[in-house]
Amino acid sequence: MSQATRASLVRRGVQVELLSLAWIVVETAVSLAAGIAAGSLLLIAFGMDSLIELASGALLLWRLLVETRGEALEQVQKAEQRASRGVAIALALLCAYLLISAAYGLLVRTESESSRLGIGIAAAAVVIMPCLAAAKRRISSQIPSEALAGDAVSSITCAFLAGTVLLGLVLHALLGWWWVENAAALAFLIWLIPETLEAFENSQSARA
Repeated sequence: MSQATRASLVRRGVQVELLSLAWIVVETAVSLAAGIAAGSLLLIAFGMDSLIELASGALLLWRLLVETRGEALEQVQKAEQRASRGVAIALALLCAYLLISAAYGLLVRTESESSRLGIGIAAAAVVIMPCLAAAKRRISSQIPSEALAGDAVSSITCAFLAGTVLLGLVLHALLGWWWVENAAALAFLIWLIPETLEAFENSQSARA
């Protein structure tokens, strides 16, 4: 791959990451506000996921900008290592939050109110995040970048969680099932934990 082609791909990665961060800011603010207003642990967890993804996305953007500034290869590799590690830690924090909050909700039988705003933001994320994840994954395979690949996992994680939130909120609103949101969050960990372990393995590979 020529330097010009790589530079073009990195710039495209920066553009995708900026779009991603802009959306995540909106997603975080709306989901947290809706979750707090409705008393929904699942919506709050979705907002926390968005907040963690915002942090990991900022790390990834920093890594890409290091390369676009034309800094030495050693600096780019260091940025890649730190960004990969940051993405893995962010996913681990999300696993812990989902496990604790969902288990607590089931034990104390917490029931949230219906939230149209929450349903709306979750539905939008189901459409937007897979598109961003696909773009990140495609660019990460071309550069290549484990950090960008890890951030793509974070984006698809957000999409799956948004689908879980949407299903939970709709079932709760239509059928009054108080437990469905927390049960769905626990079920989501079946997918998220292996992805988190893989992200840690990738971060170790980046350091090697």
